[in-house]
Amino acid sequence: MAITVLFDLTEKLDKMMDNNAPLDKIIFKYYLNLLPFYFNMFNSLFVFISVIFFTSKLAGNSEIIAMQSCGMSFNRLLRPYLFCATIIAIFCFIFGSYIIPPANKVRLEFENEYIKKIKFTDKDNIQLEIKKGTILYIQNFDLNQKRGRNFSLEKYDGKTLTSRLIATTVRWDTLDRWHVENYTIREFKGKEEILTQGQHLDTLINLEPTDLFISTKEIPQMNNTELCAYIDRQRNRGVGNLTAFEDEYYKRFATPFAAFILTIMGASLSAKKVRGGTGANLGIGIILSAVYILFQTFSSSFSVNGSLHPLIAVWLPNFVFAIVAYIIYRKGPK
Repeated sequence: MAITVLFDLTEKLDKMMDNNAPLDKIIFKYYLNLLPFYFNMFNSLFVFISVIFFTSKLAGNSEIIAMQSCGMSFNRLLRPYLFCATIIAIFCFIFGSYIIPPANKVRLEFENEYIKKIKFTDKDNIQLEIKKGTILYIQNFDLNQKRGRNFSLEKYDGKTLTSRLIATTVRWDTLDRWHVENYTIREFKGKEEILTQGQHLDTLINLEPTDLFISTKEIPQMNNTELCAYIDRQRNRGVGNLTAFEDEYYKRFATPFAAFILTIMGASLSAKKVRGGTGANLGIGIILSAVYILFQTFSSSFSVNGSLHPLIAVWLPNFVFAIVAYIIYRKGPK
C-alpha cells in the first residue's frame, strides 16, 4: 500500500502543486479515501499470499506432518482457513458495497477540483423511455444552462402512436419542472388528428437533468442499493449502454468469493514440504494470483465491450479458478 501511494503521489504531485491543493485535503480527502479503494482491489492478492506464507511455514517446520500423524485430516486442517475466509468475504462485501463508495465520492471530488478539471456538460441525441410507452428525445442539452434544443415527447399505446409533442426549446426551471417553448402537440384518435400549438407549456416529466448524463465515473460512488436502483431506472427508460454499471454491480457479489477460492488453493498448494521452502510456494502463488487478476481484467473488458454478458464475465474467473483450486486440493496432502 505504501508503494502504491508513492507511485500515485509521484504521478500526480505536479498537478496538485499547479492547482494549489492544500496539504490537509491531500492527506485526509484524497489519500485517506484512496487507501481503502486499493486495499479492497488487492484484497484477494493479500489473502492468497498470506495463506501461502503461513502454511509454507507450517509445512517447512513439519507441523502439518505432525498434525496428520496424530490423525488430523486435511479437511479438518482447512476448517480454520475457511472460517477466516468467511469473515474476510463478509468484510470485503460490506466494505466494497457500502463503505468505499462514499469514500470514492470524496476522493473523486478532490480529483475534479485539483487534478482533473474536465467535465462534460453537454450531450447530443438523447433518447430515453421515461416510462412505459413514453419516449423522450432531445437533440442537444446543456447541463450548465439546463436547456435543450429540438425536443420531442411521443406516447404510444402498444405500437400505436397516440400523441406527439415537439418544441424548439426545453428547459429545467427553478421550480424543478420541465418547461417547453414554441410547442406543437399532435393527438391521434383513430383517423382524427387534433393539433394544438402555443408558446409556453409546463410538462410533468419524471426526470432530472443529471439523469440525461450517464457517466461511468459515477459507478464507484454508488453503494449497492443506489447502483441497483439506478440500473433498474435507466433500463426502464430504455437506456441501452448499462454494461459497465451491471459489471460493477455483479462484481461486488463475485469478488468476495475469491477469498474462499484463493484460500483453498493457497493452503492446498503450500501444505506439502517442498524443496525451496517458502520462497518456491510464494513464487507460484504470486504467478497464480497475477493470472487471476489479469483474467478478471480481461473478462471485465469483454463484458464492457459487449462480447459477454456481465454476469458471465464477472463469475467466469471464479468458476475457472474454482476448478483449478479443486484440482490442487485433490493433490494436497491426505
